Amino acid sequence: MAKPGYGKRSAPDQQARTRHDFALLPTRERYVAGFVDHLPDGAAMSVKQLAKQLPLYGQQAVSTALTALSVAGHLRRVRCPVVGAGDETRWVFRTFWSRTARDNEWWNAYLATEQATRAAAPVPDASARDTAPPPPWAPAEDPRPAPEGPDTEQAPEPAAVPQQRTPARAPDTRPAPPVPATAPATPHVPGTSPAYLALARLGRDDHRLTLSADDCAALEPLAAEWLARGVSVDYLTSALTAGLPAKVDSPVGLLRRRLNDKIPPRLPTAGSPSPGAPAPARHLLVECTDCGRPGPPQALPDGLCRPCRETHSGSVDGGNSLHPADIADVKAHMNNLRDLLRPV
Repeated sequence: MAKPGYGKRSAPDQQARTRHDFALLPTRERYVAGFVDHLPDGAAMSVKQLAKQLPLYGQQAVSTALTALSVAGHLRRVRCPVVGAGDETRWVFRTFWSRTARDNEWWNAYLATEQATRAAAPVPDASARDTAPPPPWAPAEDPRPAPEGPDTEQAPEPAAVPQQRTPARAPDTRPAPPVPATAPATPHVPGTSPAYLALARLGRDDHRLTLSADDCAALEPLAAEWLARGVSVDYLTSALTAGLPAKVDSPVGLLRRRLNDKIPPRLPTAGSPSPGAPAPARHLLVECTDCGRPGPPQALPDGLCRPCRETHSGSVDGGNSLHPADIADVKAHMNNLRDLLRPV
């Protein structure tokens, strides 16, 4: 089952549309190419969506036709990163279409320019048009009849789809709401912080670390620094109570020494880049038209990965022909197996 998506994006510098476009392609590929060429930008280009609109061919036939069109230089499928909710990065799938057949060098240069443009511009937020398949073009909206067979050289011209316009919003004349006064900060109450309570419980668990109220208040800033670095109260307690001597003469001195000497390192928070680290590159990946395997444009000539390209070239060449001697050996082996399987 094909996934939805692959919104159409038209490549620049295409030749004008004529009746002889795609004349050198086979019948099925010419029929699919004529239909795709008349789709507006942003239309769904997945195999499932195209098969719903083309009555003559199913999903497998449409998938094979798109693979042939990729080899012919008419389309490339890419993955583009967009910003999602929070730190999430989402990928959208697009199909760049060119009525004029292009070679691999042209596609590599164009996709490199597209990637450089996206790297220079800020990443747009994921919109409904990118993350959800747009409504496919319906041929019933065109007053002219749809093509009746694969012999049709050119698909009918679809009705123009007007762009949605945002209505002008009248200026807001309402008075601005009053800015609430900043609430006064809650004063710190001694003996209520997690660091203070952790220090106070040390003497309850082990009498050798019994502290007074003044001792807990003096050590509270040091213990609070531990908790500010992301450690838990249990971690703080175990670090202060591990390996105690048999007799502790000054609990406050021992704990102050341990709080200063064993303080854990400060770790960066999740999602915050380390100082001096380069910004992550936003790569544009080309997707294999046949199997969907992603990769850089140079690694997928003709829009196909290496296994699919070998399979496609093998199907075009008719496969590897066997030597007559090998065919005779295979037949002799099969006859021998049949003789062994016969009942005595």
